[in-house]
Amino acid sequence: MAYYQKRGKTWQARISWVDVQGERHTKSKGGFSTKAAAKLWGFENENRLRQGVNIGKAISFYDYFCRWVETYKEGQVSHVSLVRYQTTENDIKSFFGNTQIKDVTRSKYQSFINHFGADHAPSTVQKINGFIRACVKSAILDDYLLKDFTQGVSLTSNKEKIKNVEYLNLEEIQKLTKWLAANLNPNFTSRYMILTAIYTGMRLSEIQGLTWKDVNFLHQKITINKSWDAVNKKFKDTKNQSSKRTIKVNPELLAYLVQLHSRNNSTMVFMNCYGDIPTSGAVNKSLRTALEALKFKKQGFHFHSLRHSHVALLLSQGIDLYAISKRLGHSNMTTTSNTYAYLIDEYKDKTDEQIVEALKTL
Repeated sequence: MAYYQKRGKTWQARISWVDVQGERHTKSKGGFSTKAAAKLWGFENENRLRQGVNIGKAISFYDYFCRWVETYKEGQVSHVSLVRYQTTENDIKSFFGNTQIKDVTRSKYQSFINHFGADHAPSTVQKINGFIRACVKSAILDDYLLKDFTQGVSLTSNKEKIKNVEYLNLEEIQKLTKWLAANLNPNFTSRYMILTAIYTGMRLSEIQGLTWKDVNFLHQKITINKSWDAVNKKFKDTKNQSSKRTIKVNPELLAYLVQLHSRNNSTMVFMNCYGDIPTSGAVNKSLRTALEALKFKKQGFHFHSLRHSHVALLLSQGIDLYAISKRLGHSNMTTTSNTYAYLIDEYKDKTDEQIVEALKTL
């Protein structure tokens, strides 16, 4: 029930209700210039009560997001992903301050996206919006919100912030592959891992997590069904469900892996002589050594760039984008086309020529 009274020159509204445990609660707000404005506030809050929202619950957007990350993400996501969530916490605190989550409107959230997007690339804006959308859905389930204020928001960004990952062209890939093959040592597995990335396009954590059971020498296939947690030195799930896949591999890669298999007593493919799986730092150090030996000046090139180089190689050979997407373990082709748009554009002329040649057959 709502009550209204005038206090000096302004109006105050107060509503009271009984919860499911039989306890009575009240909520009030003053400072309304008219009785109509006070009644509107009372009507809106009574309506939220009827829809099951606990209007007595109050928490800032920042505090709720932090609590949500701690409850649902810590221990469930990789260290790198957790850092991204924590960075988002700081972005929310900086823009929204102590604003209650129930007071965040769609227009206010759009202002946040506009502010954040002015200095960030499209992929970064999409990622932070994805984090917040998931958090908001949780807040609705927890009765802090009635509506999703992220719905219908336009994602704005700064395209000048897009950074294309450096990759190797076909000639450079061939030279790197040849150098690695000539400098292999089964006791030190980093170079074998680099070759695996070149030939498969697999993520580092997927390569680190390979066991010999995952390698089918007879049918020339590798199954990716898990990845490796380098911090805690244990298996973890793949990045997402679509990352679980089986890919065809070439005999050359399998020949290199046979060298390891004959010397390796571990169930892990890339266990080195120290009983460890090489870390990101170790494989990147080996990669830099190889690039320097070949006099390749690639300042921003790192292990993940090999994945991009793999895509460049396949595109240069006219491999269908759908097949590439499935090989990489993407959930859909949109992810592939967005991530590798700069490569796709580069090979557009070649594709156009193929289209023209195909049309000549009519």
